[in-house]
Amino acid sequence: MTGLKAFISYSHLDEHALERFTKHLAVLKREGAIEEWFDQKIAAGGDIDAAISANLEMCDLFIPLISADFLSSGYCYDIELRRALERHEQGTLRVLPVVVQPCDWKASPLGRLKALPKDGKPVAEWTNENTAWLDVVAHLRKLANELPSARPELQPHGSGGKVVRTPKYRIKRDFDEVDKLEYRDRAFQEICDYFQKAADEINGVEDIKAKFAPISATSFTCTVLNRARNSGVAHITVHSGSGRHSFGDISYSFQERADPGTSNGWFQIDADDYELHLKQNGMMREEKSKLSPAQAAATLWEEFVEQAGITYE
Repeated sequence: MTGLKAFISYSHLDEHALERFTKHLAVLKREGAIEEWFDQKIAAGGDIDAAISANLEMCDLFIPLISADFLSSGYCYDIELRRALERHEQGTLRVLPVVVQPCDWKASPLGRLKALPKDGKPVAEWTNENTAWLDVVAHLRKLANELPSARPELQPHGSGGKVVRTPKYRIKRDFDEVDKLEYRDRAFQEICDYFQKAADEINGVEDIKAKFAPISATSFTCTVLNRARNSGVAHITVHSGSGRHSFGDISYSFQERADPGTSNGWFQIDADDYELHLKQNGMMREEKSKLSPAQAAATLWEEFVEQAGITYE
């Protein structure tokens, strides 16, 4: 799955905010969910205007770091933001404002868009700025799992910043049992990593507490407590299937440390002519097919926390 390309627009007077933001993006970048770009990545001797224009046309997300300095920048506001809003209106890009300093941003065209962090509260006004950036990253993770990459495969061409389409090739192949077992192990580990990181992130939200615990190399359990709701507690245990009594290849039960022989649902490994994927099955559930491990993890996490009265906007 191709990660979303994010164009970060910022005033050079806000380089500290850019540095903190990109550090918080580290896990998403390692997962391949997001690839960020900003003008500091232009090589020495490169054509600045052409590089910015080309990357503006290739990005899926436009993330302006909003401050008074950003709003007063002719280049950020009149060139980068204007083009991004045009593409936003066309539906080929999403503008995701991140407010870093108090400023009159609501009076600008950005005022009609939902801003981050939560409620558009500037990063500088949070008691712990890291919590603010964590809130931004949590929303980006959700977007990365929801949005397909909208851009065509484009590459800069020549000094004029023109782009050319690169053809994509798909090769048919067969998958044996070893391929499927290796895929199962990778998929389980990706789901396990997702739950561990998501539990850490949601712990930063007021009135919510989460605990992730590995059981073995092929099992983990997780609990989420919503203090705002009397019955707001949810448990899940996930097992990587093995043995004749297992449900599917990766099974899960909405109980704490549930036995592998019990299940509320499971993921089965399947394949088409080109790639392996996961199918979700379960009790009283419509089958969901062709999920990547990342999509399966996000789907299962949302189903899990919903039982504690937590949903995502």
